[in-house]
This record gives sequence, C-alpha cells and structure tokens, in this order.
Amino acid sequence: MAERLGVVLLNLGGPDSLEAVEPFLYNLFRDPDIIDFPLSFLFRKGLAKVISSRRAPRVMEQYKAIGGKSPIREYTEQQASRLEEELNRQGLDARVYVAMRYWRPSTEEALEAIERDGVTRVILLPLYPQYSKATTLSSMKEWEKQVKQRASKIEAELIDSYFSFQPYIDAFVERVDQGLARFPEDRRDEVNILFSAHGTPMKLVRQGDPYSHQIAKTVEAIMERGRFSQPHHLCYQSKVGPLKWLEPSTPETIHKLAAEGVKNMLLVPVAFASDHLETLFELGVEYRREANEAGVLQYEVTEGLNLSPKFIDALAQLVFEKIDSRESIRLSNAGAG
Repeated sequence: MAERLGVVLLNLGGPDSLEAVEPFLYNLFRDPDIIDFPLSFLFRKGLAKVISSRRAPRVMEQYKAIGGKSPIREYTEQQASRLEEELNRQGLDARVYVAMRYWRPSTEEALEAIERDGVTRVILLPLYPQYSKATTLSSMKEWEKQVKQRASKIEAELIDSYFSFQPYIDAFVERVDQGLARFPEDRRDEVNILFSAHGTPMKLVRQGDPYSHQIAKTVEAIMERGRFSQPHHLCYQSKVGPLKWLEPSTPETIHKLAAEGVKNMLLVPVAFASDHLETLFELGVEYRREANEAGVLQYEVTEGLNLSPKFIDALAQLVFEKIDSRESIRLSNAGAG
C-alpha cells in the first residue's frame, strides 16, 4: 500500500474572538524572531506582556470593525480542505493539516492529528510565498521544537518559497484583473496599482533576509504575466515599534500619489495568502479613509487569494513538484549505489 502523505499548511494565525486578541499578541511578541536585540532573552516574556496589554484595546477595536475576529483560520482550513480534495482527485493519498504559529490550531495540535492518522512523512507548505526569518523560519523552528519534544519520528520536507511560481502568479493576475474591472473602462488605464506587502525591519534586510527581494520579484512577475501597463508601486504596511522598516510605507505612497493628482488606486495585498486584519482593516478601512481624505476618487482593494481555484491548484502543483524532486533524488542515490 502506498504511504499516505501529510501536507501541513503553515500560517501565522489570528485571534478567533475579541478575548483572544491579547494572548495572540503575547504569543507574537514573545517570539525571538520578532523581538530580537542584544540580551532580549532576559526579559522577552515581560516585554511581550507589556506590549500586548498596551496594544490590545486598540487592536480589539480594529477587529470589531471586521466582525470581531480574524477570518484567517476559516480561510486556511478551507484552503486545506480544498487542497486535500485536489491532491486526492489527482491520485495522491494525502491529508492536509493546519499549523498556526501564534494561535490555534497550533503546531502541537497539528502533530497530534498527524500521529493519530498514522502519517510519518509530511511536506511543510508555508502560506508565506516569500521566505523570511520572521515567518517561514519562525514556523520551522516551532515545528522542529514540537517534533523534538514529542520525540516524533515524522520526516518533514519544506517548500521554502514560491514567490515567482507561475501558477501562483496566475492567481494574483486574476485578482488584479478583477480589481481593475471595478473601474470605469475609460479610467482603467489611469489606475495606479499599489502592491502592498507586510513590512519587516531593515535589520533583517541587512542580515540577508531575502523577503524584500522576493516581494519585488513577485510584483515584477505579476506585472509581466498580466501584461499590465498601468503605473505600479511597491510599498509596505503594518509597521510596529521604533526600528526603521522597509520603505516606502503604504500610507506615505497613497498620500504622495494623491498629492500628484492620482485619483484612481487599486491596492493589491501582495504578501498575503488570505484576507485578515491587515487587508480588511488596514487596507480596507484605515487607508481607504486616508485616501478619500486626500482626494482619491476611487480606491479599491483586491480580494485576497483566499479560495481562488487558481491558488489551490498552485499549492497542489507545489506539492507534486516536491514529491517529484524527492523521487528524483531517491532514484539518483539508488543509481549511485
């Protein structure tokens, strides 16, 4: 009997209720890949407690504006379900699991489910298309930590990035096309496309983190693949703390373009695999208000990849490519022997 394969979707997670906001933030800020400076390990937990308690009231108000919780769990679990259906439709005996870095279902819960199902080999598929220490590496460290604590025999392989993978790019091209279709046809060529990515501290860039370069490659690939001729811009959102982050920021870009007379803007959340607080509130509410106040006539935000059939197909193709590459290595090693 063929071995059943497990696929684990790695994601950040988000609070599933208003009461979960503060503990979610605490889990986020106690991560050494998020709070990292000399001797920070001595008081990281205490600092995380202070930051999370101070930020929670404001963040709770933001979640209230989008329904009282993050939709990221529902989207990720539906992505997992549809990916599992697609993999099995194509003849693979596979189960797909979800492991959230800072909330539920946790990595530990995912491992428990994998062990119950008798799966011993898994492919780790991050819903972070661009690799970063703060996302992919952090989730990998948590996976390895939980595997070690459980003395698990599960063997795992990582798909570390897919920032320019053509099927993934095609899913984004479709979303941009859908967004542009909301503008009157006679104004469509005037639309400025703003690709908004979650920012990271410049400290990570200086340390060689590839995230910013991969984001730029994703944007370039979308523009080329979609043959879009509109002016486009890459900017960054969600800055936290006093450190210098990637620039220009999304709000700065909106205000700069508005001051130059741009009246039509399409915001594309380019670093995200599904809608959540950063897309629904930051882009959809906060920055929209700023754009309108700055004189922008029409401001639109594309839907996240969410349950896009093209995106689910891209994830399936990534899994099959990983299986094929593993089989090629196995045969090569066997031949060498």
